[in-house]
Amino acid sequence: MLERDGSFLYGEDHRAFRDSVRKFLEREFIPNLDSFEEAGQVSRELWLKAGEAGMLGPSVPEEFGGLGLDFTFNAIINEEITYAMMADGMTLHNDVTTPYFLRYMTDEQREYWLPRIVSGDAITAIAMTEPGAGSDLQGIRTTARREGDEFVINGSKTYITNGQNADVILTVCKTDPELGAKGTSVIIVEADRPGFERGRNLDKVGQWSADTSELFYNDVRVPASNVVGEVNRGFIYLVSELAQERLSIALSSQAAAQRAYDEAIAFTKDRTAFGKKVFDFQNTRFTLADLAAKLQVGWAHIDWAIARHLKGELTVEEAAAAKYWHSEMAWMACDAAMQLHGGAGYMNEYNIARVWRDQRIRRIYGGTSEIMRELIGRSL
Repeated sequence: MLERDGSFLYGEDHRAFRDSVRKFLEREFIPNLDSFEEAGQVSRELWLKAGEAGMLGPSVPEEFGGLGLDFTFNAIINEEITYAMMADGMTLHNDVTTPYFLRYMTDEQREYWLPRIVSGDAITAIAMTEPGAGSDLQGIRTTARREGDEFVINGSKTYITNGQNADVILTVCKTDPELGAKGTSVIIVEADRPGFERGRNLDKVGQWSADTSELFYNDVRVPASNVVGEVNRGFIYLVSELAQERLSIALSSQAAAQRAYDEAIAFTKDRTAFGKKVFDFQNTRFTLADLAAKLQVGWAHIDWAIARHLKGELTVEEAAAAKYWHSEMAWMACDAAMQLHGGAGYMNEYNIARVWRDQRIRRIYGGTSEIMRELIGRSL
């Protein structure tokens, strides 16, 4: 069980909320984890039940059906679902896509989409990555050509989280290719639009319960009113939202590191080798002590970063540093915890194998560790 009562961020309301999230996961998710992974996605039913439980779009104002809470409640959901070994689809829905609907859309768009986002009737995705453009968002090739009162979208996306389940996709397009990054827009594409097609649910190393897909746009026509905010302002919106996205990934990584450590503690205290518990070997204790120290520092830093974010003071560079450090630390922690399991750790029946394989992608998406170093380096 994840212990976060010592955080200065959380009070009684947070503890009650965490308890409700934890009970939901114990009842609805954990017993079905294996079947979700086999299916390659969590069920629509789980999304709807999560909506009923107040776990979707907690920051959405009450007038749109939400709880009107701050990011600390997003953080609790993130911590608990990651510790429960859920892939990152709901985290993306809450922390990455919902802010676009809150901050940049018209009143009419908000009135239509936000209640559905909160209820689980509208699962969201954001389509940035393309076969030839990953961390470099300026390199996208998907185009949106204006024709009267419509945009006609052509292109393809890949590695899109929630790609199979999504009802609404925030699609990053070039609306004026000659302007480069300044010619980028974000456009709402409903999944039932003619010409929009989902590709295969991609076969990944980890995050098996996340539907991660290819998406294809073949003369997809959407009304000009589907543009998020202003035309050609998309790159600015994307950059503005990256701080919360990267903080979210840092938080997921920290929770994954904690789960890996807890799995290693339990396993080594139970397993016997050469006549004594594996935990009693000095190498085991030293490895676990090193992880415990890093987790202590990591949680303190996460709380600092969330507090900065709540005040609107978390900089792009600070968010990049958080994403970089926590994702790399968590990968080290997961690998060390797997090593302490010996051969058992390499078996998929053990939780550490799932935590290990799920963490690997967090060093890549949201901007690779190499790009994070570049961003930090530019500010020096």
